[in-house]
Amino acid sequence: MKFEKAFQSVEDYVIKTRRELHCLAEPSDEEKNTFAYIIEEIKNIGFNYEIIEEFTVVARLETGKPGKVIALRADIDGLPVTENSYNLKRERTCVSKNKNASHACGHDAHAAMLLASMKVLNEIKEELVGTYYFCFEQGEELGRKKGVTSILDYLEGKRVDTVWAIHVYNKLESGKICVDEGPRMAGVAGTMVKVIGKGGHGSRPDLSNNPVFAAANILVNLGGVLVNKIDANETVTCGITTLNGGGTPNVFSDEATIAGTFRFFNVEEGRKAVDLFKSVSEHTAAMYDCFVEFDEKTKVIGVPVITDKECSEFAKKELIEYIGEEKIASCDKWYASESFSAYTHRYPSIFAFLGIKNEEEGTGAEHHSEFFDVDENVLMLGVKATVGYAVSFAKKDKED
Repeated sequence: MKFEKAFQSVEDYVIKTRRELHCLAEPSDEEKNTFAYIIEEIKNIGFNYEIIEEFTVVARLETGKPGKVIALRADIDGLPVTENSYNLKRERTCVSKNKNASHACGHDAHAAMLLASMKVLNEIKEELVGTYYFCFEQGEELGRKKGVTSILDYLEGKRVDTVWAIHVYNKLESGKICVDEGPRMAGVAGTMVKVIGKGGHGSRPDLSNNPVFAAANILVNLGGVLVNKIDANETVTCGITTLNGGGTPNVFSDEATIAGTFRFFNVEEGRKAVDLFKSVSEHTAAMYDCFVEFDEKTKVIGVPVITDKECSEFAKKELIEYIGEEKIASCDKWYASESFSAYTHRYPSIFAFLGIKNEEEGTGAEHHSEFFDVDENVLMLGVKATVGYAVSFAKKDKED
């Protein structure tokens, strides 16, 4: 295996770093301590860096030799989820010190693997060509634009040839990595509406315009419309997670709210779903003498994550030398959404899935759940794949 000694030198480091980042978990755009930790690690490695947003930083390695320009990205935020001290089988190796936040989606692992990859690349830098940018992005979980927008603005004009990112994935077996082409994660549209009626005494619905009843029927009608209007060859999932209205048994409220998302891999069908949601909401509300106001996020707010075909084929060929052919696997698309979609629609990119499903270790719980945990045994596979792709791609003939 190439660079075996350099990889061995970070085996303990990547686990230690992941555990320390895990304990620091902070929600989106509140990553103060996480960010400080990452900055200190970048300084220790010795790379130049630029802070381009409050908690977003890009480090760089310039070899001074002609070659491709590579961007490697990791998200760093946690979730407002209180984690259980146990995973699916046993007590965790580490628990967040922040009771109100945890790394219930594995971003601690993403950041740790990128830092470890930086250390490997620094150790072998005399053998490298090209330029490398290491992007640590804040605020991914809530679709906040601070991190991703600032990084894309920074990379503008840098002539980036490819972008690579990894996401740990609970549906893929530990010890496997997927770099398949095409849609990998879904686009997302918001479904947020306020239904406005007329409040009154609970004994006389005829003297009020009950927004709760109208909102409930919006959801009933929406299901039938989506089944009959969305292209049968496409999938759009409807995730209505909230219906709120009232609060007192004998009082009709003035308002009710509906909130959720659509997920899709075909953007046009996603837009169609939003239009149908608006139409059903307006017409159903009118049946009950109510009206609606849509939140500004009731639209397509994120496109699917697309792995480039040529990048995928290149990775499958080149990574054999670094991780072995048996580690490269295929897996289904994931219906969650990711800000990395913005990179994939601007640059030839790979969004790799790193399997963490391991029954013996108790890992494989659903992302965003209190039992979610990462199989630390796979972290070095992610580091080797990251370094392998970056080093190999940088050597491709640079086009003017």
